[in-house]
Amino acid sequence: MIQVILPILAASLLSLSFSSFNLWLFAWFGFVPLFISLEKKSFFQSFIISYLCGILFWSLTIYWLIHVTLLGQSILILYLAVYFGLFGCAIYLSRLISPGALLFFIPCTWVLLEYLRSYLFTGFPWALVGFSQYKNLPVIQIADLTGAWGVSFLVVLVNTGFYLTLRKRPKLRISLICVLILFLSLAYGFYRLSYKPVLVSDKNLLKVSVIQGNIPQDLKWDRQASSGILNNYIELTNAAAKDNPALIIWPEASVPALWGEDAAYAQFAQVFSLAGQLKIDLLVGAVSRLDENYFNSALFINHLGQPQRIYNKLHLVPFGEYVPFKNTFPFLQTIAPIGDIEPGKEYTVFSQPADFSVLICFEDLFPELSREFIKRGAKFLVNITNDAWYKQGSAPYQHFAASVFRAVENHVYLVRAANTGISGFIDPFGRLLSIVQDATGKSIFVKGYSSQNICLTPGKRTIYNRCGDFFVIFCLLLDSCVIIFSLRRK
Repeated sequence: MIQVILPILAASLLSLSFSSFNLWLFAWFGFVPLFISLEKKSFFQSFIISYLCGILFWSLTIYWLIHVTLLGQSILILYLAVYFGLFGCAIYLSRLISPGALLFFIPCTWVLLEYLRSYLFTGFPWALVGFSQYKNLPVIQIADLTGAWGVSFLVVLVNTGFYLTLRKRPKLRISLICVLILFLSLAYGFYRLSYKPVLVSDKNLLKVSVIQGNIPQDLKWDRQASSGILNNYIELTNAAAKDNPALIIWPEASVPALWGEDAAYAQFAQVFSLAGQLKIDLLVGAVSRLDENYFNSALFINHLGQPQRIYNKLHLVPFGEYVPFKNTFPFLQTIAPIGDIEPGKEYTVFSQPADFSVLICFEDLFPELSREFIKRGAKFLVNITNDAWYKQGSAPYQHFAASVFRAVENHVYLVRAANTGISGFIDPFGRLLSIVQDATGKSIFVKGYSSQNICLTPGKRTIYNRCGDFFVIFCLLLDSCVIIFSLRRK
């Protein structure tokens, strides 16, 4: 009976750390029951137990995907659980490794599997273990060195240390190593959090407003609702303009019309006129059409009411914006009801009212996009998204966690405008400065706006921004050395 309970307990603890209840502490020991359940199991048993644990974990974590596609959700869960199964195989093989080396082998292996999951088959870097700590500010500061991978490593390292201290020897040495690494990480985190930027002048401050329209997903493309949707955004924008921002941002696909089609001229003319009347730059999300191709876009309109530049989303959502391999496997088009969007080709940096770049929807999950925008001169990042698909639940919080890491990794402000939330402002250390919320403190599925000054004082590019995923390479080399040494020793 205990062998059944332990994997269920592990999956539950790990999933709760990604819930909306802010239970990040559970991640620090959530793997321990799984480790215990795999003791004295065969290679095949280790895979099956871990695979079933993965199925439960992902079922509890991305339960909200059922609102979009039941079949797609089921296939995705079965696929993602494979990485748990492979992790179980690695734990089985770790019996050849000494406890001291095992302390590093297990977290390195987990990081490598997370990295593989993040990029294989276009990638799904959702719910990385490190993301569970997005509110644990001292811990996540190491992300400006290692990316989110370093935080995942640290969490799994502590899990491994707990297990080895309970079940293996030498207990004291393992405990001391864990405490030392955790202490150094926290010391670095508190040091970074103590930093206060020097404001040279008010010219380095930029006031930005974000709009949260709270449009139900079933109304977004209803033609009869289009005028009401547009009036909703115009009303909120007029209210936000009273704060005298230099830039107002609408969420993804907020304009209920196709940019580039003659039939949509009247709706976009209203948006252009609004920017001109308020004398404020405006960034809006829209689906655009060029020839016969459709793009998920961010359109910049200057304070004179003139459309200036457009960014087309680079990394599309598989089975959300396009169907991969649909020519080879036509049945895949039945998994989710979607349109067919083309990817953009340009890393766009908008130059007004300051240099910035846009991440549309889940582009904030891919750190290389943010790094590239910063390398090309962006001084802050904007994420526009629409999480209304997933109804009320933990999806908006899980998505928001990725934005926090992008800010810390690149040490820049990140401004977020989401249709149904979470919309707000994240500082370079991952602190939430302000968000759109109602009188009760509710931040999702509420209507409103928020304004905030962000500092554009230029800073040095972080090690992670400069060097990228070197920590993943380090994990690969370390695992390889441990395996080779262990095999030679045996």
